[in-house]
Amino acid sequence: MQTELTQHTSMARASLSRILASAAGVLMLPAASLAFAQTAVPVTVSVTAASHAYPLKISANRRYLVDRNNIPFLIVGDDPQTMVTQISTADAARFMEDRAAHGFNSLWIDVLNAGPYHGWTREDGATYDGISPFTGHLAAGNDTPHYDLSTPNEAYFARVDQMLNLAAAYGMTVFLDPVETGQWVPTLLNNGAAACFAYGQYLGRRYGHFNNIVWLNGNDFDHWDNPGRDEVVLAVAKGIKSAAPDQMQTIELNTNASSSFDDPAWVPLLSLNATYTYYPTYLQMWHSYNQSPVAPTFLLEGHYDMADNWPDEYGTPSVLRRQGYWAMLSGGKGQMYGNNYTDDFMSGWKDFVDTVGVTQLMLWHSFFSALPWQDLVPDQDHTVVTAGFGTPGHEKDRASKMDFCTASRTEDGSVVVAYMPTPREISVNMASLKAPANARWFDPVNGAYIAIPGGPFANSGQRRFTPPGKVNESNGDGDWVLLLVAQGSSF
Repeated sequence: MQTELTQHTSMARASLSRILASAAGVLMLPAASLAFAQTAVPVTVSVTAASHAYPLKISANRRYLVDRNNIPFLIVGDDPQTMVTQISTADAARFMEDRAAHGFNSLWIDVLNAGPYHGWTREDGATYDGISPFTGHLAAGNDTPHYDLSTPNEAYFARVDQMLNLAAAYGMTVFLDPVETGQWVPTLLNNGAAACFAYGQYLGRRYGHFNNIVWLNGNDFDHWDNPGRDEVVLAVAKGIKSAAPDQMQTIELNTNASSSFDDPAWVPLLSLNATYTYYPTYLQMWHSYNQSPVAPTFLLEGHYDMADNWPDEYGTPSVLRRQGYWAMLSGGKGQMYGNNYTDDFMSGWKDFVDTVGVTQLMLWHSFFSALPWQDLVPDQDHTVVTAGFGTPGHEKDRASKMDFCTASRTEDGSVVVAYMPTPREISVNMASLKAPANARWFDPVNGAYIAIPGGPFANSGQRRFTPPGKVNESNGDGDWVLLLVAQGSSF
């Protein structure tokens, strides 16, 4: 039986000073703004109690996550994947403090990651201060592909422990990748399925008491359709499952566009169907949402803030907004934010933590948190927005070039939400609402609401809506969110 996060958090808080002292001496946190300034002053770590009671579980209709008390859990994540190897525990604490203060509730962290795949100098998967993940090698070589998985280095995994204890103290769900497959598949293949299963068991036994962990297998797991590759990665996950059966799992498959359930061999093991795409997110999200069996889906990875991701699309605030609102209104129940600097903690990363992209993600969070977001059903057949929805396009289209309007409604007819990346008139089937409705425009750049005069509008027939200006003056991009709320709604 897993312990409750509240109990584990108390232990984490009690040991936080010890963790930081043993790892990095005096913890230097930034001033009250929590910005990553060049000058820092010593402060006391302040940990806010988790707002959700762990562990998480699947909702009754299997469309979203809830906490132990059945409170819906909207995934608002960041992906400091390389935290274990690239930064100190003190810097990790400062990063988590910042993210908790902004409203993030989830982190993607890798247990194993390594050099060439990420462009680092080190190729041995060791921490920045030289701690290797394994102490032995297979007979065939002494490089990373020939690490002996049966020889975990206690010092390395103690560093992983420290990061997970910090995450628990800050009330974060950790999407924990047991072995990053962009780099480590050769190591798994050289060790064989039995050793991979045993490594998974080691992780499950070591981390099974954390009830804020969701295991995130894979990561750019290209060529998963090769049976031998799939077998060894799956063996790790099965080993974890055998030792920690209550912890949920998911997987990220191939780059550019994929869903966890695309690989049928993984479906019996998975709780979440993670969506990965560099294309307009609604295309892959619809695919995930419509797959069987029904499972929560979320945007695990898309374009990164300040990164030139494939297909030659820079991660501007506009692109990040598009992919986030598109995903949420196409069946997604949350998203992971990616940052070019803090994914790999490249040189100068502290100057790029609190970005415009983060600010606007928190506006996205606030907007949907004020609604029954968990009950939104995507308008895939255009029965809600009936005209002006634009062109959905195809895979390999660039998000910045698409004009498609995604929309959702709650099944009880209390809410309709539509996101328009470009300004135009749209027509809404008002019968989608259970009662006459008030209407507002929401500005995804600055969080302002603009009431639409004339309401409440009858819940019958078609009504046309046009944004306040041809181009949104606050951003020059022209994206707006239309919000219709039926009178008498209880939220």
